[in-house]
Amino acid sequence: MKAQPALHVGHPVTDYYRANDPQWHWLEQRDDTAVSDFLTAANNQHATWFKPLEPLADTLYDSHLRRRELAVTSLPTTLDHFTFWSETAADEDYPRWWRHRNGQPETRELTLDVPERAHGQAFYDMGDMALSPDEQWLAWTEDTQGDERFQLWLKRLPDGQPTPLLSDIGPGVCWAEDQTSAGASLLFSRFDDTQRPDSLWSIYLALDQAPHGKTETLLLREEDPEFWLGMGKTRSREWLVLESASKDTSEVHVIPARTPTHPPRCLQPRQPGVEYTIDHRPGVFYRLHNQASTHFQLDCLPIDALDADTPAWQTLVAARQDATLEGVDAFAWGLMLGERDHDQAQVRLRQLELDDRHQITRDDYLAQPEPLCSQLLEDAPHFDTRVLRLREESFTRPPSWYALDLTTGERTLLKRVPVYGSLAPEQLTSRRIWATSADGERVPVSIVRRSDLDHQPLPTLLYGYGAYGEPLDPWFSIARLELLERGGAFAVAHVRGGGERGEPWYLNGKMAHKEHSFDDFLAARDALADQGLSDPQRIVACGASAGGLLVGTCINRAPQAFCGAVLEVPFLDVLRTMQNPSLPLTTAEYSEWGNPNDPAVAERIARYSPVDNITAQAYPALWLEGSWFDTRVSYWEPAKFYARVSQQQQGTAPVLLHTDMSSGHGGASGRFKAWRDAARQDAFILWALNLAD
Repeated sequence: MKAQPALHVGHPVTDYYRANDPQWHWLEQRDDTAVSDFLTAANNQHATWFKPLEPLADTLYDSHLRRRELAVTSLPTTLDHFTFWSETAADEDYPRWWRHRNGQPETRELTLDVPERAHGQAFYDMGDMALSPDEQWLAWTEDTQGDERFQLWLKRLPDGQPTPLLSDIGPGVCWAEDQTSAGASLLFSRFDDTQRPDSLWSIYLALDQAPHGKTETLLLREEDPEFWLGMGKTRSREWLVLESASKDTSEVHVIPARTPTHPPRCLQPRQPGVEYTIDHRPGVFYRLHNQASTHFQLDCLPIDALDADTPAWQTLVAARQDATLEGVDAFAWGLMLGERDHDQAQVRLRQLELDDRHQITRDDYLAQPEPLCSQLLEDAPHFDTRVLRLREESFTRPPSWYALDLTTGERTLLKRVPVYGSLAPEQLTSRRIWATSADGERVPVSIVRRSDLDHQPLPTLLYGYGAYGEPLDPWFSIARLELLERGGAFAVAHVRGGGERGEPWYLNGKMAHKEHSFDDFLAARDALADQGLSDPQRIVACGASAGGLLVGTCINRAPQAFCGAVLEVPFLDVLRTMQNPSLPLTTAEYSEWGNPNDPAVAERIARYSPVDNITAQAYPALWLEGSWFDTRVSYWEPAKFYARVSQQQQGTAPVLLHTDMSSGHGGASGRFKAWRDAARQDAFILWALNLAD
């Protein structure tokens, strides 16, 4: 019998309790040495408890490495002049980027050595990379702390000296199309005091000078604190797109890509609750919007009609009650649409061929390999291509990339992620069941397990998110295989607040309807048990960020429903965070959670905010993860929850907190440390599910 963790190792909470601050708000004082002492003590307590599980974590980590391909080469992307790809060595965390002239593979050149850039850094994250129109200059952004404040770099390819250009900017960078022998323009974003991207800029670089002369120009500033700015470029390369958006309202401006000094032109002024995105084909703009229906419809407008007092957008694809239009990609021949089926909670790709008058001549759905799968259109740099690259995966099928020839219909497998070890994808099975929530709504629940164990209740890891309209579409995980091989199951609760059943599903799980998310998650748990798929005594809940809010609320309300819970960088101090507009994200989140300046909203949030609803009861085993440099969910949110649950714990299950002092919201940046961290978390999950031996 392997050594088991001690249930009681001495919580450090009592050593730091302050009677004049029972809410533990003093933990927000980052510069107070007592805060770092508290987090260090919690980390030490975590390590002491975990010590008997270290061998299991090592086994899981080693198993993970054996199951996957460590030396990875990406699919090549062919641009106008060069073909680019990345290679990650088996023993390195980050890729190297290469290129060769089209049709001349012998001209292989190293363009960016990311391992060299990351060497010696406790944290390294590349935000974005962008090639100049002539493919001779590379611009990129990087974050070396984890606080999502980036530095802009520029390099002449292939072997020029990297030059720092700007600091403290957003991650995105985009070239205009004005490049000449003298210079070119780059677009980037800057933050306000709350780290909201509130302004978009262009920087003209004198590429023929050393060092580069540069001139910055403000393109757009957003004064409304609920709106964030972002930018991009149409695939036609004719328009720069500047978007200002809140959680439920958007406004798009465009600038001719070849003349980025032109003032931005607004395509449609913002209207509260109206969201839209745009794309372009020669002579016409396309607008995907929810102005007429929450299910979205697609309109078009000839560019020469933009100057009309009231531009007359024409409906191209009408809204339907049984589906939500989610995305549009324009090509020379027509459009690709992403459409989510509400009943099946499934996305399908839809091909529209258009004639010279912008009328639909063909409307077909692409074939899908299986009912429960994810099928995505990968980036296609060439506007006139008729060969698309698709990425497909499911809970039982590893990611695969196909080339789809739209002319012949032929599909060619380009790459499939290999899976090694004793459990093959073919030995797995997945299914979709439906839970009945408190108000009678049917909630989809996905579950994956070994085929030979398909008719018995299994220990289960139940995952959920349920916010911002983000869908949890099927995905394959190599790390998950250890749980499945040991006889466990993995389930996903597709709760309201997510986007799995389209826009209505999202709207029914936000603001005043947020309670639906919690009801749905608990209903999913019960359905798994009642239908004989999960062992009711061995279910662990797991959620990250806003998913941590979901799990935190549910374990407050029904701690007996779970034998354990994992909360990663969890959003737990909802009311206090939303009452502090100086924090990053707060004002932008008003349209997701509500503005607590309204007493009724504050009361509503207080009813579910996890930190505010901790009571004296027997909590399940808890594993909380925070990050010191996290600007999205501050480190003190899991720390406060840990402190207060430790005080109120009436059972014998451990309450554990680990704070990563060198990372941000996304956790470790290098893949090996990320895998090591995941193995430690998985060891806890297996222990809680009684699958550790």
